[in-house]
Amino acid sequence: QVQLVESGGGLVQAGGSLRLSCAASGSIFSINVMAWYRQAPGKQRELVAAITSGGTTNYADSVKGRFTISRDNAKNTVYLQMDSLKPEDTAVYFCNVKITYLGNYWGQGTQVTVSS
Repeated sequence: QVQLVESGGGLVQAGGSLRLSCAASGSIFSINVMAWYRQAPGKQRELVAAITSGGTTNYADSVKGRFTISRDNAKNTVYLQMDSLKPEDTAVYFCNVKITYLGNYWGQGTQVTVSS
């Protein structure tokens, strides 16, 4: 059994910052890729950022230079530092992890609202 617990969402003004966290717990051998996705009302879920176990990162063009993904392998935790937030960043943010031998898991989602 694997659980993902997200935290850090909230309401912030445009130009502000938020930091999301997602901690995985359970019978985890190792985690390959950890990622953040988001889904705005009426839109499809999209990849925001991903990070491999070796630290290689990938970002959506819309967040490059503003968001930073990182992970703490000892804690099985992934972070998303979001700076210079824009109203169009408003969405529910989901963490996603790919766990060796177990497969793909999703967090419950955390709301991020950016006011103009």
